[in-house]
Amino acid sequence: MLQIIHLPDLIDYADALLLQERAVEAILDGTGGELVLLLEHRPVYTIGRLRDQSSLRDAASLPHPVVETNRGGQATYHGPGQLVGYPILDLATRGRDLHLHLRGIEDALIRACATFGVAAGRRPDLTGVWVSGRKLASIGVGVRKWVSMHGFALNVTSACLPGFAAITPCGLDGVAMTSLEAEAEEPISIADAVAALTGELRRL
Repeated sequence: MLQIIHLPDLIDYADALLLQERAVEAILDGTGGELVLLLEHRPVYTIGRLRDQSSLRDAASLPHPVVETNRGGQATYHGPGQLVGYPILDLATRGRDLHLHLRGIEDALIRACATFGVAAGRRPDLTGVWVSGRKLASIGVGVRKWVSMHGFALNVTSACLPGFAAITPCGLDGVAMTSLEAEAEEPISIADAVAALTGELRRL
């Protein structure tokens, strides 16, 4: 069974990346199984290793550190109030289909949002989860020898939203970021989101 691990304390991005790398190596060498890490980061901006990093705008003036990492995609923000999920899955046994992997993550998030009465969905040609044109969750993945890493960031509480104001989220001009509690119009905690997502992630 897919193991879901929730780390309740804020964690630095570098420490979470190390946990992912160890989990990937454990699958590759046969000493570990598939898992999903669920956590909140200390405030940080991340971006894929791209030549065009204009989505960071003025990187030197950003209020939090910037980390270049080995996922796909443009700049995003991680911080308290946002639930980050890192599915470490053996895609070699799951059809070696990265597109299917991305859609599976989206489906799990959409179903979890529905438990709070939030009608989330997709937008054509754009990865992520949206509500009426507002972006609720970002997705960026990496693969090493067909083992996945990185994953999704679901904005749960509105406390995480100000961090996006200093960048162009995911390189999309004019995108409005939203949170699960804003769309549900009621308080939703990280623990609530973990509970809703756990069962859905087991269906990946």
